Amino acid sequence: MDATVRDRIQGEIDSNDVVLFMKGTPTFPQCGFSAVVVQVLNHLGLDYKGINVLEDPSVRDGIKDFSNWPTIPQLYVKGEFVGGCDIVREMYETGELSEMLSARGFKVAAE
Repeated sequence: MDATVRDRIQGEIDSNDVVLFMKGTPTFPQCGFSAVVVQVLNHLGLDYKGINVLEDPSVRDGIKDFSNWPTIPQLYVKGEFVGGCDIVREMYETGELSEMLSARGFKVAAE
C-alpha cells in the first residue's frame, strides 16, 4: 500500500474517536456485515464516522493491509483496531463492547 493511502487511513483513525470502515454508509449499509456493526453502534448510541470503502478502491484494499485483517467492516476505537462484524457482534452480546467503550470514556446506551 502506498504511503498516501496509509496516511489517509491513519488520519481518519487519529481524528475520529470511533471509525467504521464499511461498505456503504451508516444510513445505507451495502453489505449485511456492515449493517450489523452499524446496528450495534447505533443501538449503543455511539457517535462514529463511517468510511465507505466502495468509493475508493485504494482505501478498500489499503485498510486490509493496514490492519492485517482480511475483511470489511473494520471498527477502530480511539486508534485501536477492535475487529470486524463477528468480533463486534460477539463483544456486544457478551457486554464486553460496552465495558470497553465505557473504560475509554464513552457513554453508551443501556442494554
